[in-house]
Amino acid sequence: MNIGIPKETKPLEGRIALIPAACAELIKAGHRVWVETGAGRASGYPDEDYRHFGVTIAQDATVLFQAAELLLKVKEPTADELALLTADHILFCFLHLAVNEALTDELRSIGLCAIAFETVAVEGRLPLLAPMSNIAGRIAVQVGTHLLHAPQGGRGVLLGGIDGSEPGRVVVLGGGVAGGNATRLAAAGGAQVTVFDRNPQVLDGLRGLGANVDARAADPDQIAATLAYADLVIGAVLIPGQRAPQVITEAMIRAMSAGSVVVDISVDQGGCVATTRPTTYDDPTYVVDGVTHFTVTNMPGAVPRTGSQALSSVLTPWVLRIAVGDSWREDEELVAAINVDQGEVIHPALLA
Repeated sequence: MNIGIPKETKPLEGRIALIPAACAELIKAGHRVWVETGAGRASGYPDEDYRHFGVTIAQDATVLFQAAELLLKVKEPTADELALLTADHILFCFLHLAVNEALTDELRSIGLCAIAFETVAVEGRLPLLAPMSNIAGRIAVQVGTHLLHAPQGGRGVLLGGIDGSEPGRVVVLGGGVAGGNATRLAAAGGAQVTVFDRNPQVLDGLRGLGANVDARAADPDQIAATLAYADLVIGAVLIPGQRAPQVITEAMIRAMSAGSVVVDISVDQGGCVATTRPTTYDDPTYVVDGVTHFTVTNMPGAVPRTGSQALSSVLTPWVLRIAVGDSWREDEELVAAINVDQGEVIHPALLA
């Protein structure tokens, strides 16, 4: 199969779907891999690294899209890329169609097969989403720590505190991969963390992180009371393939202290905070009722080398499964991850 990897076009998105060593695995298996020139540069992988393993470097996106049968991207296609897609393509990337009706309609009109990373599931796990959620959870704490500094308009709180001072207070909504990693990093730094989730097993695991972690069952009244004293709030609520439920209301935001910070990792799926609106790294924050919001839709894009390596390591086996030819449609896990195919919306979460 001809496999194409274009350069990402989302603002300040430097990740690439596969690093050179992963491309080498595909070539060894008999496939031809095309990479758009410069696609790996921001991740620290120049064209020469890909050529070393036998990758064909396409001079531009037009050449690459024309050559490829299977297209591997990180983020959803932009307008320029949609113009290059045809019904013969298989598109494999993060799509988040539950909150993007316009993109859904575009993909339907093209007639291609679109498989979303975030809907690939194995025994309840999301193996392609997990590494990016891991990164996003950690970035949420790092960014929130910085935004709490007074020069950034924050409350002037050192999140972990020191002897003689009180620690910063962090609230995490959702204890899955993203929220769990945010909890671990914030707790390890000395913050007082309260994490809410509906799964008792998840809560039991997070309680074991230390005395500075309070894990509670998700209850609107308790969430509201806790947010009123929070310095940093991290939204990490996920329902696979569906729009995220709004757990934090506008009234809860109004009750927070001026200079506090909200980071909504769920923004890709619509956000779990009522005041969330998507931003990019070009202009990542905005203020509502004195609360700074960080709601970048591609948070892991800030660490493209780490992100590319992590995604590539889990993505390669799935690409090999698709690249076997039409027989991949007998692969139940891949078929279950199809979002749009031949003009029709396929995935149950998008039909709900």
